Amino acid sequence: MSKTALIDNVIPCADIVKCAARIGAEIRNIKLLGDLPDQTIAAINRLLLKHKVIFFRDQGHLDDAEQERFALRFGKLVPHPTLGAIKGTASVIELNSARAASRADLWHSDGTFVDAYPKVAVLRGVVIPIFGGDTVWANTAAAYLDLPRPLQRLADELWAVHTNAFDYAVMGRASEADKKHFEEVFTRTIYETEHPVARVHPETGERALVLGDVVQRFVGIPKYDGQKLFDLFQSHITAPENTVRWSWKEGDVVIWDNRATQHYAVNDYGDQHRVVRRATIDGEVPVSIDGRCSVTRIKTTKQPPAKVA
Repeated sequence: MSKTALIDNVIPCADIVKCAARIGAEIRNIKLLGDLPDQTIAAINRLLLKHKVIFFRDQGHLDDAEQERFALRFGKLVPHPTLGAIKGTASVIELNSARAASRADLWHSDGTFVDAYPKVAVLRGVVIPIFGGDTVWANTAAAYLDLPRPLQRLADELWAVHTNAFDYAVMGRASEADKKHFEEVFTRTIYETEHPVARVHPETGERALVLGDVVQRFVGIPKYDGQKLFDLFQSHITAPENTVRWSWKEGDVVIWDNRATQHYAVNDYGDQHRVVRRATIDGEVPVSIDGRCSVTRIKTTKQPPAKVA
């Protein structure tokens, strides 16, 4: 059987090719549109749940409006909690490498500093560097299964505090304008939310780890011990065999299950320009193994700067 042979024969005329054993598949020979048949959308969703992240080349026909029309087929569109959405859209944000904090070179799931963070993201490549600028995704459900049983039991019991009031790894090399934007826009409202370290996926029933670099601390664990626990669990998530890496071309679209993955934008393209635009679909409040729900403990909006008379 050839490399391009069908892996999941669920979409007429499309070829579905696995990218790695644990995560990722490319869907070829399909044009993404908002008016695709219901059965095609259902098939794409099944592939998403199975492979966690799915890739599409040659989708240059999409603009912001059609990207959102397509994304809307998977649920309610939701804007970023602090950044909002670009003009004329319900949920699209632009990640532009001209702003250092938009390079997103840290492991994370989108928006976990709120309780019902997005379940699905649809990302479109707009301006892609000649070299570099790949994105890596990791399977957090496979990572849970990799844990020895005693560590699974520990993950089942642990809770972690996620917040948007943290130092991005890139902030040290950000300009003063970037730092001001981070303070006045991204952290204008500060969130702290408690999530279970292991959540039950609402569609597959899988257990998936909820961590990433926006974790501030573990509930009831001293910081020193908590950092070692974080490093231990996170190392299972980002183990190379648990990841897939995508080399972007302009017009590519990538969809991922944000409830069962983390991702990392590789910042290896220097001063080249990179622009991607993301639409997000509203998610469910995570539920722990013992049935408790995530909860936002702190939501504080900073006072706007005083006006000078």
